[in-house]
Amino acid sequence: MYEIFEQLLQKFGVTAYKVSKEAGVSQSMLSEWKKGSYTPKQDKLQKIADYFGVTVDYLMTGKEPEQKEFNPQLTAKDEKDISKKVDEILSQLSTGDALMFDGEPMDEDTKELLRVSLENGVRIAKISAKKKFTPKKYR
Repeated sequence: MYEIFEQLLQKFGVTAYKVSKEAGVSQSMLSEWKKGSYTPKQDKLQKIADYFGVTVDYLMTGKEPEQKEFNPQLTAKDEKDISKKVDEILSQLSTGDALMFDGEPMDEDTKELLRVSLENGVRIAKISAKKKFTPKKYR
């Protein structure tokens, strides 16, 4: 673990003394840590990690934890909103009582295919919008 600290010192071109002063940890703690006779407590590790802009996991293992993928789920309200939006779109596309294609009224199978396609398009747009507002822990 101290080896990772040393790598960070080299990477950022700073001394352990500077880190101790700026991060608010004692030099004696760093010395004992280096000797292997002491392992810093969580709060001290956090101060050091914050100083370098890394996670405590990285400071301890040299590896960043795997990023969790944000996969938003549609709620019942979302599904209701999608259905309502599709109904509005189909209503706007209607001429008279029937949807037209090449001047001919659409048959029921074609209308259903159009409805399914619109639902999928609106569903994808809703999921995409939710991903734009990704919770901080997934960034």
